[in-house]
Amino acid sequence: MESVADFVFGPQPPIEEEPAAEEEPAALAAAAEPAPAAAAAADQLHDLAGLAGKWTGQGFNVIWRPHPVQPSGQDRFLELNVTSEQLDFGPALLDVPNRGLLMKNISLAGLSYLQQIADANTNKNQHFEPGVWITVPHTSDPNEPRTVARLASIPHGTTILLQGTAQTKAGGPTIPNVSIKPFPDNLGHPPTSADRIDFPEQHLGTPTPFRTSGAGLTGITQQMVNNPNRVLRAAPSPPITSTTRLQVSSRGTAIPGGGTSNIAFLQGGTDGPNARAVRVTATFWLETLQGDTEPRRLQYSQLVLLNFNGISWPHVTVATLLKQA
Repeated sequence: MESVADFVFGPQPPIEEEPAAEEEPAALAAAAEPAPAAAAAADQLHDLAGLAGKWTGQGFNVIWRPHPVQPSGQDRFLELNVTSEQLDFGPALLDVPNRGLLMKNISLAGLSYLQQIADANTNKNQHFEPGVWITVPHTSDPNEPRTVARLASIPHGTTILLQGTAQTKAGGPTIPNVSIKPFPDNLGHPPTSADRIDFPEQHLGTPTPFRTSGAGLTGITQQMVNNPNRVLRAAPSPPITSTTRLQVSSRGTAIPGGGTSNIAFLQGGTDGPNARAVRVTATFWLETLQGDTEPRRLQYSQLVLLNFNGISWPHVTVATLLKQA
């Protein structure tokens, strides 16, 4: 899977009756609809409405990928990429019926998307991801607040479902640190600094044939490798008046939904996996800049854990994107 979690919103009552007309999701390109229809779409999309449109920009990608085991025991390669990205959201999917057994029916809404990422130094295509973001109303069984979810399919043979929450606050985002240091895959608890393994490939000053080199390293610093989220903090920006945070995970503690699935090659057999994606967490920050009335900048940080050879290997992708007219 190359590339490229709690705030509760007020409850919304479930739909009381069966949908009267359409049984299938109604596709809607909001920008092409009359104003009342666009407003209705925004009402259904809630916190996702600001995503609609075309976004472009640059970012940074770090992935530990498996390497056929060498006589020395070397089993890994560290790939580093300065990235160029286009992320398109829309059309909207409205009035998506979900039938209930333990509670009355609910209606979902969302935005389809297509993410395309290339290496900015080599112009090599790196990541292609079609998917859907959806908003889920408050439910009584299970008793969950309004949530958002991201459903995606990656051509390497992995599908993901991430679910979480949304929150809007004044000012800019608070972006945490993120580490690329691997750790044993059998810990049973979140890794501490003592659990993490310091491999030589992480240090750009240490020569190795098992890391991106040459022109591919243009623009990459040791500070970026140590903490890829520094790239987001360093992105220049006018003052930010408000931020909507979409925080989702494939395996959360508060929200029971979510998961990952891999083809047999990745999942592996009795000898273990080739590279199994076991967990994905992502945070998207929709930022409204001073003088604007809607979000015009999007930043995100995504962490995928790939398990192989008894170790969980962090795969981090970050980007700062601007909405195009």
